[in-house]
Amino acid sequence: MIQRHIGKLVLEAATQYPVVAVTGPRQSGKTTLCRELFPDYIYVNLEKPDVRQFALEDPNGFLAQFSQPVILDEVQRVPELFSYIMPLVDDHRKMGEFILSGSQNFHLQEAISQSLAGRCSTLKLLPLSYREINGRSNHDVFNLSNEIIKPCGEENSAVKQIFRGGYPPVYARNIKPTNWYAQYTQSYLERDVRSLINVEDLETFERFLRLTAGRSGQILNMDSLASDVGVSPVTVKRWISLLCTSYIIFLLKPHSKNFNKRLIKTPKLYFYDTGLLCYLLNIRSAEDLQLHSQRGAIFETYIISELMKTCFNAGEDAPFYFWRDSQGHEVDLLIENGEKLFPIEIKSGQTIASSMFSGLNYWQKLSQCDGGMLIYSGSNSYTRNGMQVRSWMEI
Repeated sequence: MIQRHIGKLVLEAATQYPVVAVTGPRQSGKTTLCRELFPDYIYVNLEKPDVRQFALEDPNGFLAQFSQPVILDEVQRVPELFSYIMPLVDDHRKMGEFILSGSQNFHLQEAISQSLAGRCSTLKLLPLSYREINGRSNHDVFNLSNEIIKPCGEENSAVKQIFRGGYPPVYARNIKPTNWYAQYTQSYLERDVRSLINVEDLETFERFLRLTAGRSGQILNMDSLASDVGVSPVTVKRWISLLCTSYIIFLLKPHSKNFNKRLIKTPKLYFYDTGLLCYLLNIRSAEDLQLHSQRGAIFETYIISELMKTCFNAGEDAPFYFWRDSQGHEVDLLIENGEKLFPIEIKSGQTIASSMFSGLNYWQKLSQCDGGMLIYSGSNSYTRNGMQVRSWMEI
């Protein structure tokens, strides 16, 4: 069993709140984690039709049957329950009485904010991080610049890890990634998409999903995407929102500080999991990825998603931005820590060249701030001309 970094935060939250909600994409390991952390709790799966029907028709009777703390899985399927849980936890005043697990973040968050505000702690569980897979502890994303830099002492292939992705079943069952992601995509389309929006033509939505994958790591142009898919920009905006709320993609906002330059104001689009991304791009092996024209954008997607996992696993929001001006000067990632901004450049090459530091050098002159980091796909970490060079395995 791979230990999940967020586990101790879930246990801690259960001593401080009557309700704890663990949300995230389907198959990210939410059920496994909750049952492992709370083995003595009653487990109820609201995905089962008869159980769900009971909860819908008689919510008071459904909740009254539990004489001890309970895990309610796939709770987004019955959001009406939240209004009945609220008076129970107010009367009982017991911490950790309900552990909720569910996907489809929009419905879950909406129900929590309306009925359980102040009574529920919500934590996000993304697919496995590289550190979790290799049994390493989580680190502080706000302290990357002060971590001790040392050689990794190991040889590993970034493309193999990127191609495999982070979804637990791929590791637990030793399934060929392309086979598992094919089933995952079909399940997502048939179950989640149809339940959230009225999509009659799933083939059109799947085409949209694959075309969106081709734009990971790029500035989001909804008009262009709408034209390629053959739907309206309004529809694309709605579908992009769906992908965000179901933890398929996230949007990285541009940093708004204007250093007397015209800045790009449109967000960049990234996938949470590169295994799924590779499948949608028809990349069928790590060797194919090594030669793929979008390898750089996929590697950038991987690094930023890994840093997102670091934040979520620490119970933190991710204050991440990118910076680009109209003249093409760019910094791939800015981490905001109070009034400070830490710039990071991400390069897929295994050999460091001076040209890779151009974005960081320009940022230093413009912001009059020292320091920065370049993350690449090689195996050594060191300092070069005052800049930190960090292996992907150290992130």
